[in-house]
Amino acid sequence: MKAEQLYGRWAVRFTHPPAGLPERATMLLQRHAEFSESLAGTVTRDLGQAAGTPAIAGHSAEAALAGDLDEGMLLLDESSDRISITGTWNGEMQPGSCGRVYQGRWKDTSASAAPDAADVPFTLTRLPSP
Repeated sequence: MKAEQLYGRWAVRFTHPPAGLPERATMLLQRHAEFSESLAGTVTRDLGQAAGTPAIAGHSAEAALAGDLDEGMLLLDESSDRISITGTWNGEMQPGSCGRVYQGRWKDTSASAAPDAADVPFTLTRLPSP
């Protein structure tokens, strides 16, 4: 697969996310403006009443994404402030999904993350084109 085959909208489902972060989000992946073989985009979360609480102080409702598809592995860095990395995504395409489902682990690297924070399993599922 090539990075361009991942362009589009994705539904995100986290298994046991950190307190204050929702189980569901939406991801948009597109061509990176500077590196044509790379990915850029956003992840959008409904923080609801948890917005601004200490548990998720390092995260925003919409975070920037940048990364690559490297030998089938999806590797993305997330930045809620567009300066520091507040999360990392490592996932791989699920066999038989024809590139429509990726599973992996998200790591909270924000200032609000506990030093021993566990990786959070995630599933990305491609959404239909509008």
